[in-house]
Amino acid sequence: MELNNPAYTLSIEDIGKQLETDLSSGLSFVEASRRITEYGENKLTTDVGTSAFRVFMKQILNAMCVVLILAAALSFGTTDWIEGGVISAVIFLNVFVGFIQEYKAEKTMESLRSLSSPMAHVLRDGSVEQIASKDVAVGDVVVLRTGDVVPADIRLTESHSFETDEALLTGESLPVVKDARETFSMEEDVPVGDRINLAYSSSIVTKGRAKGICYATGMHTELGAIAAGLKNASKRQFTPPSKDQPHYRKQLLKFRLRKIRYYIARGLGLNVGTPLQQKMTVMAYALFIIAIILAIVVMAAHKFDVTNEVSIYAISLGIAIIPESLIAVLAITMAIGQKTMAKRKVIVRKLEALEALGGVTDICSDKTGTITQGKMIVRRLWLPSVGSLVIDAPNALDPESADVSVQRHKYEKGVFNEEAENSGFEETDFGSLKDDLLPVVEITSLCNNSVVQKPDTKGDEWSAKGEPTEIALHVFSWRFGLGKDVLLPNYTLLKECPFDSELKRMAVVYEKPDGQRMVLVKGAVERVIERCATIMGSPFEKQDEDVVSSYVELLAAQGLRVLALARKNFDEDVSDWERLDRDTIESKLDFVGLVGIYDPPRAESKNSVALCHKAGIRVHMLTGDHPETARAIARDVGIIPFRNDDIRDIKWMVMTGTQFDSMSHEEIDNLPALPLVIARCAPQTKVKMIEAIHRRKGFAAMTGDGVNDSPSLKKANVGIAMGQNGSDVAKDSSDIVLTDDNFSSIVNAIEEGRRIFDNIMKFVLHLLISNVGEVILLIVGLAFRDHVSLSVFPMSPVEVLWANMITSSFPSMGLGMEEATPDIMNRLPHDNNVGVFTTSLICDMLVYGSALGVLALMTWVVIMYGFGTGNLSYDCNAYYHEGCLDVFRARAAVFSVVTFTILIMACEVKNFNNSVFNLRGEPWSEWSFKKFWKNLTRNKFLAYSVMGGAASIFPTIYIPVINTNVFKHKPIGWEWGVVFVAAILFLLFVELWKFFRRWVLGVSSESPAFKRALSRTITNETRLTEKDLERRLFHHVQNADDLPNRNDGDV
Repeated sequence: MELNNPAYTLSIEDIGKQLETDLSSGLSFVEASRRITEYGENKLTTDVGTSAFRVFMKQILNAMCVVLILAAALSFGTTDWIEGGVISAVIFLNVFVGFIQEYKAEKTMESLRSLSSPMAHVLRDGSVEQIASKDVAVGDVVVLRTGDVVPADIRLTESHSFETDEALLTGESLPVVKDARETFSMEEDVPVGDRINLAYSSSIVTKGRAKGICYATGMHTELGAIAAGLKNASKRQFTPPSKDQPHYRKQLLKFRLRKIRYYIARGLGLNVGTPLQQKMTVMAYALFIIAIILAIVVMAAHKFDVTNEVSIYAISLGIAIIPESLIAVLAITMAIGQKTMAKRKVIVRKLEALEALGGVTDICSDKTGTITQGKMIVRRLWLPSVGSLVIDAPNALDPESADVSVQRHKYEKGVFNEEAENSGFEETDFGSLKDDLLPVVEITSLCNNSVVQKPDTKGDEWSAKGEPTEIALHVFSWRFGLGKDVLLPNYTLLKECPFDSELKRMAVVYEKPDGQRMVLVKGAVERVIERCATIMGSPFEKQDEDVVSSYVELLAAQGLRVLALARKNFDEDVSDWERLDRDTIESKLDFVGLVGIYDPPRAESKNSVALCHKAGIRVHMLTGDHPETARAIARDVGIIPFRNDDIRDIKWMVMTGTQFDSMSHEEIDNLPALPLVIARCAPQTKVKMIEAIHRRKGFAAMTGDGVNDSPSLKKANVGIAMGQNGSDVAKDSSDIVLTDDNFSSIVNAIEEGRRIFDNIMKFVLHLLISNVGEVILLIVGLAFRDHVSLSVFPMSPVEVLWANMITSSFPSMGLGMEEATPDIMNRLPHDNNVGVFTTSLICDMLVYGSALGVLALMTWVVIMYGFGTGNLSYDCNAYYHEGCLDVFRARAAVFSVVTFTILIMACEVKNFNNSVFNLRGEPWSEWSFKKFWKNLTRNKFLAYSVMGGAASIFPTIYIPVINTNVFKHKPIGWEWGVVFVAAILFLLFVELWKFFRRWVLGVSSESPAFKRALSRTITNETRLTEKDLERRLFHHVQNADDLPNRNDGDV
């Protein structure tokens, strides 16, 4: 829809008429759908999606595939057409399967990321609805609040202290103050950045709230006009040195080299993908170099007389060292992991987070809505002019289902009446308190941006939208029948000072019908009382502040979130309310009272915290609440131990944000441990906490939901945004998004991250074992010379390819789908700096690979020299003739041994330590074949892959022509006995090695070595004994007797 004039020149009424929109009810769903169909979705057409060509080229241009291409070229060059054709077929199969799987995986990841894309709040059919930004239509009435990303170009119709960050569009570093009332004339040449009655697509709301009508979407927005520039902005930019710079020529040379190095690395894939994928790419090129070295070794063994046979042997050895399917299996595993995360209420925005989650040592979590339910209820009030109220409400949203009790005792100057607070409450009804509480209800109702709606029909439930604290206050107002909808017709909003995370308070100015103007304020107690000048008409003095603080501690100790209420009459003359200074509005207030809001902990939070402690993960709660409130909730969920003595004796456990911020880095580092609870936490406190964790070599996950949480989310190793109540800016800065805002989902994500990391280690080990074994076999095989002094390979190139591509690939994919081991959350976090290539994995790879190689070699020797003639004949690497019978039969046996040992290892690596016969480590007295078989075949994909791999041996050995001309082996008979013995010996060896690991090295999760490692990790912070530590982490503390009494000097 086109406007007659530019939007910034139109009045609010004119733009509503031209866009055919009712500003009070918005578009209907039917009309919005019609407009989207006619004008298109609200998205940029230059958005880059999944490119099939890019995925295809990624399959071709990786080191694994390059080796195969070179091997095929070398085979064709030596006129070995069959082998070259087979290798080419394998290349095609590898590229095709890899392309299909990775393309599907990227599409899946793209769809999952879209779940965490920016949302918009629009007025449809008279009610505010949350929709995806792409579904915003021209003419939609859009509601904006702090933290939102503006979904389209909007002509503002209403604004309250509204500011946006337009740096992406205009380059302006400071937020722009908006004013919906402004209208420009057609004669004025107004730059984009000065059109203060407009809000632009993709700009960020930094302050206030507003409402407006969408006049342009997608490519028709100001951002769409420069979309091509934004697309290029995502590419790596190199800035050449200035000619005025000292040593210009030297700097220019460095610039060019840096640019060349970057694009070479990008072409080779060394700086593409996640850190783990980059490590795998580096490993692939390292193996490629080793393959070249091994090829040189083969040629050197033949004195560089490079005949076709020597070339073929070099090809075999080059193929043997490369795990051809590793990159594809890794990509598929990561994609499946991301999809599994989504089912567990976690949207992964960056794949790096999948790798990092398993190594998290510290979780820094918000309280409200994450550890607690976020369903707040006003439970207690203390009003100096009335006394104390207790409200018992079974339903957080239903104002009609509540009982109220009152203890009337007016405030006496400087007197804290604690005894009255604990007794003498009388039941009453809300109606009898209506007149007394009107000054309070005006604040809780009007100084509020939430919406609480009555049910349309009898039997329906009340509904609410907005921030949980404000909803609780608004429901409290409705208990007196004085909701915002009831009061607003008699009050006119003049000015709103929105809640600020630094100031921790909100203020509004309203005018009554009689012309009286009043300021209403709510917020954190200390931030409100610092602006108060009176209490019940008398001066607000130090003794009054002490009494208020006593009441705050009394309420907070009950786990209540305490807010202060204040107000005043405003008699000053104001010509421009929008430009009125906030400090003037919030000065000389009259203290009205305290509100205690209860937010019960989630039922699952306590168990989730205990699970973190078992996993060696420290949980820190960073909240804006009062220290006593935070302490009570933290004790309830087990973040700090439950003790009968005063927990404040251990000062490092609970601090305020002010205390923590005032400490230097050295002072923080000298603490016995980082605080477990930080109350009255500011955004910069979170950043400082992350830095402190990093200095202690920790790996931190940080939650956040507001605009000001972006720095801490980016600073954390894993930034976690809230999907329900989080701002779009926080989501955009995060690595993962919780769709249910639940602390237990963070623990689920860590568990899933550990599972993925374990599975990556499993299939990496499985793939590399066969490579090590094959290399050992073929290197030693250089010693077996035929009649013309040419080495005879114990495995042909096609056999090696079959073992690596067909036999290994599918079981490796199955290992990537393995369930988490039962003890996965009873282990310490892994070291992300080491990655998957741990000393243990490398040791296992060499031990198992050597065993495979030795047994394959023994099979060759036994059949050729033990039972055979030892006749290696001639040209047995190239084709079959009668003199090659023993060689071809021995090859078939070696191929079978390698295949069976690879399949055995696929089952064995399901658990690195436990026997394949008892994968879950259950007591042998409870062992049964049924349990063994169930655990072995629990992973159906892996089970069928192993069975299929075993069955694939027989066609390759017994189908004529294919066996001799392609695989270069012959059918076997009695040799199956040797194969069977070799497979049993390998199984026994693996079981003996695992037994050695369990009992000699003591690496099982129950061993003393594990517990000692655990105590070294954490006791150096707390100085608790090992016994105390194990109780702290592995047995949730239930009473004070579980911990020794300590004073500050003990800690």
